[in-house]
Amino acid sequence: MSTSAVTESADIVARLQRAGSAEEFFELLGVDYDPKLLAVARLHILRRMGQYLAGEDLEHLSGEEAAARCKAVLERAYADFVASSPLDQRVFKVLKDAVAPKTPKRPAFVPLDALK
Repeated sequence: MSTSAVTESADIVARLQRAGSAEEFFELLGVDYDPKLLAVARLHILRRMGQYLAGEDLEHLSGEEAAARCKAVLERAYADFVASSPLDQRVFKVLKDAVAPKTPKRPAFVPLDALK
């Protein structure tokens, strides 16, 4: 693989890292979005995109292929929240913990001989 291909794939990642808003992610990758949905779920969508990208190997792709893969991942993440709400998706720990089964606290054991 040529050095220029690695540089090109790193370029889209670097451009996304410099993006200052969710809207910029969508614009850079050419993904259509509903501003109302993005206003509610922007952090959730970007977090899900990051989860999906963690499983991708962009390093050995050309810039065009890396951009296409990033676009597909963003579209997939966005579609998750078109189909359901951030509460349903629970991408953040605080939302996962809110529905996690509570383990009952056991009362502290105090042996009888410790009582005076």
